[in-house]
Amino acid sequence: MVISTDLIGGVLGFLFTILILSYLIGDNPLFRIAVYLFVGVASGYVATVVFWQVIIPRLWLPTLEAVQTLSLARGIYMLFPWLGILFIFMKVSPGMSGAARITMAFLVGAGAAVTLVGALTGTLLPQIGAAINFFDPRLAAARNISTLEVMGNGLILMLGTVTSLAYFHFGARPKADGSIRRFGLIELIALVGRIFIGITLGAIFAGVYASALTALIERISSLVDFVTNLFGLFGIL
Repeated sequence: MVISTDLIGGVLGFLFTILILSYLIGDNPLFRIAVYLFVGVASGYVATVVFWQVIIPRLWLPTLEAVQTLSLARGIYMLFPWLGILFIFMKVSPGMSGAARITMAFLVGAGAAVTLVGALTGTLLPQIGAAINFFDPRLAAARNISTLEVMGNGLILMLGTVTSLAYFHFGARPKADGSIRRFGLIELIALVGRIFIGITLGAIFAGVYASALTALIERISSLVDFVTNLFGLFGIL
């Protein structure tokens, strides 16, 4: 009998599902084996992708091109990433590990800048635009929504946005009794923001729970189908 790749994949999927579900009885070696294999395979995949899609096309090939063409400008440009790699490898020696801070500082600074710009253009500005659009009667007319409903939705959205931002206001001042508290109006607004944040987190948790439950049902159904097909393959059922 020829063993197909689908059968091998089904057996491995069945085995690893059982290993992962064994965590229900507590942490055990079977669960750790599955986790270690998953982390190892994921790390190997990421390393392979980085090697063939980042290091080779963006570092090695441009460096070879700079050497072959004897281009001074390209050579100086490619010198910086090689210096960064060299500084990172200097962490092996305790005496020269300080040089790695140059590369790490650059990476952290560039990452923080990208994160800040992404948060600004991907979250804050769209949130402001969405709050403004809820007060636009033309958009409401395009969706066949009454002006009163548009104003109500806009006010709720604006209230949730402002009060949620006020919840993270840390401008507290010391009081006469030595305690540190925020201004009373800020505390009241922050209380309303806490309600909006609680509703949001509850909705997110419900969505995550529903997704996890759906995945569990799909896995159990897959296990049942695999066992049924396996027994049918060997003529047991």
